[in-house]
Amino acid sequence: MTADPRSTPHEEPPARIEILPVTGLPEVRPGDDLAALLAGAGLRDGDILVITSKIVSKAEGRIRQADDRTDAIAAETERVVARRGDTVISQTRHGFVMAAAGVDASNTEPGTVLLLPEDSDATARRVRAALAPAKVGVIISDTFGRPWRHGLTDLAIGAAGVQPLEDFRGGVDTHGNPLSATVTALIDEIAAAAELVKGKLSGVPVAVVRGLSHLVTDEAGPGVRALLRPADEDLFRYGSRDVVFARRTIREFSAEPVDPEAVRKAVAAGIAAPAPHHTTPWRFVLVESAATRVKLLDAMRDAWIADLRGDGFSEESIAKRIRRGEVLRNAPYLAVPCLVMEGSHTYRDERRNAAEREMFVVATGAGVENFLIQLAVEGLGSAWVSSTMFCRPAVRELLGLPESWDPMGAVAIGHGAAPPRDRAPRDPGDFILVR
Repeated sequence: MTADPRSTPHEEPPARIEILPVTGLPEVRPGDDLAALLAGAGLRDGDILVITSKIVSKAEGRIRQADDRTDAIAAETERVVARRGDTVISQTRHGFVMAAAGVDASNTEPGTVLLLPEDSDATARRVRAALAPAKVGVIISDTFGRPWRHGLTDLAIGAAGVQPLEDFRGGVDTHGNPLSATVTALIDEIAAAAELVKGKLSGVPVAVVRGLSHLVTDEAGPGVRALLRPADEDLFRYGSRDVVFARRTIREFSAEPVDPEAVRKAVAAGIAAPAPHHTTPWRFVLVESAATRVKLLDAMRDAWIADLRGDGFSEESIAKRIRRGEVLRNAPYLAVPCLVMEGSHTYRDERRNAAEREMFVVATGAGVENFLIQLAVEGLGSAWVSSTMFCRPAVRELLGLPESWDPMGAVAIGHGAAPPRDRAPRDPGDFILVR
């Protein structure tokens, strides 16, 4: 029988694994040398040392004076994923998604909190190098919750000299079934196993895992970064309380192509918006042809210039306004949301007819906002530009739209080439009137 050329040979599981607590360590203080403290742990070649991140934070001086964690959590948070009451799930600048941005008020002196280490992979590399000539692996661990399960478990937040993942994709199981998605997080499994002898209250911050020498590598390796899922692969990137704020105006796009299916999912969100009289006032024209995009934008530009000249604007002022619309030309994908008045009521009173149209305009805006938010959830950036509203005849003609379709702007869509600018701070109280 010939082996599948795509499969990778995997080591047989070891006959015996030992997990040994490292006891007798002193209270760790800022400036302490962790490797020196662990030199007497009786390490052998092939051992894996699992170190609780708290003592790393203490040794590295990652201690802050604080009566509570609130300010420290905000400072350590790059992105809030979810929030309920005082509980905050956030992404740290390291890329970890965890409770309270990893800020911990336990096992530290009253009035202080511990922050995560600056770079746990780097710490693991330094400790490993200092323990030479012993060939050992080092894992820095911390406690994480899981979104679909009760209880906490330890995971790796740093590693060196340990194979981080085992990839079974391309192989087959014992029944001959192909494996297409199986990648085992080895360093997380080791970190969780080591916690069984460390515990939360026993005062044992370090454990030695023995019997997995086949996972200890000659080089330091990629560390925990190999386990962090990129944003565009994260199906659960935004929590329900975070998702509205995920929508940001993006004006610089990369050349990476846009998945049309992702845009169609955004359209599905757009048409879920509320509308008057049980109508469906939204239509989305997806301009996927590059040639059509160029013709559309040229036609819009020419119509806009003609209007501005007719209004007496100077050529300098016209050029400045035209440059603002370049975001549409730089995007690899365009959508043109349109308003249709099908199902609207007609009244003898023009005042009521005007209000009827306003109702449909508001409903279209709600649909476009849903569309923009879902684009962000799909990992796409966008910018809603109102230019098509100033040249509707030209847009209808070039795109072959019915006279009853009113273009309500154009949405530039793509992958952001640069992070969006920070939002200007706004106090909701400034926008509220209570009676």
